[in-house]
Amino acid sequence: MNKNRLLLLVFAICPLFIYAQSIDDAVNIVAVGDIMLGTHYPSREFLPPGEDCSQELSEVREILHSGDLTFGNLEGVLTDSHMDAKTCNNPSVCYTFGMPVKFASCLKDAGFDILSIANNHVGDFGDTGRQSTVKALEEQGIRYAGLLSYPTDTFTVKGVNYGFCAFAPNSGTVSVNDLAAAEEIVRELDRQCDIVIVSFHAGGEGKSFQHVTRKTDTFIGENRGNVYEFAHRMIDAGGDVLLGHGPHVTRAVEVYKNRFIAYSMGNFCTYSRININDVSGLAPIIKIKTDTKGRFLEGQIISTNQVKSQPVHIDKEKRVLKVIQNLTKTDFPEMSAIANIDDEGNITLKQ
Repeated sequence: MNKNRLLLLVFAICPLFIYAQSIDDAVNIVAVGDIMLGTHYPSREFLPPGEDCSQELSEVREILHSGDLTFGNLEGVLTDSHMDAKTCNNPSVCYTFGMPVKFASCLKDAGFDILSIANNHVGDFGDTGRQSTVKALEEQGIRYAGLLSYPTDTFTVKGVNYGFCAFAPNSGTVSVNDLAAAEEIVRELDRQCDIVIVSFHAGGEGKSFQHVTRKTDTFIGENRGNVYEFAHRMIDAGGDVLLGHGPHVTRAVEVYKNRFIAYSMGNFCTYSRININDVSGLAPIIKIKTDTKGRFLEGQIISTNQVKSQPVHIDKEKRVLKVIQNLTKTDFPEMSAIANIDDEGNITLKQ
């Protein structure tokens, strides 16, 4: 074989070898949306029977344990006190979420490693609730970020160094709307770490806010951020995996500069006091594979659904997968040239 033919053969084989090696060495991240395992406020009737949360995630426990890291958004606080519970002028639209401290063990047993606590319910019991939540998570060994007092975290799993940060438009949280400050946080984590995971609680709420408009969402007079601009700027600053939640419905996914974005993962496990009718009761478990520098390799969408006061169920009809497929085609038509989401939920790059 002459030298030129040998070089051509090497160049043909090398990309395949590198890709196979990347898959073999892949980082596996499992991500879900909002978690609220029941609330003792305003009444303990909103907790599961016997105040036992152990069955709420039993059907999906094996999937949640399948990742090197498993992420979710803790929609509420872990506290046994009603001290500093917020009050509202209109109680009919006021929701205060306080999970018993012991429920932290259910999160750990289900497989959660990192949680965002940057959202509109982390202040439901004031600083008392925030500090109780931090203590409960630390006792279980669950990582967290998103408060002004706890903006980021760094840690190592299987030799890979991770940075984690979380943002929201709410008081006491790291602002999703101060993009320059958010970029600096991400840049600093990128300087320290191999993979930077960025969580954002943003966007209007409900079925009318399923689409990513690439504009600022305003909801009940509040600036809920421009999630498209935020996600892209955070990746430009060094973010690798962008995980969104907040709208209480599922939104599209995107691959931008070889990095994965989930714009909203909906209501994953919300036992009570949160609307789970229609599309609000459908949510994905998203399995994301990246290389050890955060470049997206492949993914999988596993469909789940909720029925009021029941555990999370695997949805054999794959309804939320169909929602994500349709929203992604509509909101990100450019994705058709980058990646494919098949009818089994597999997300594969086209190159």
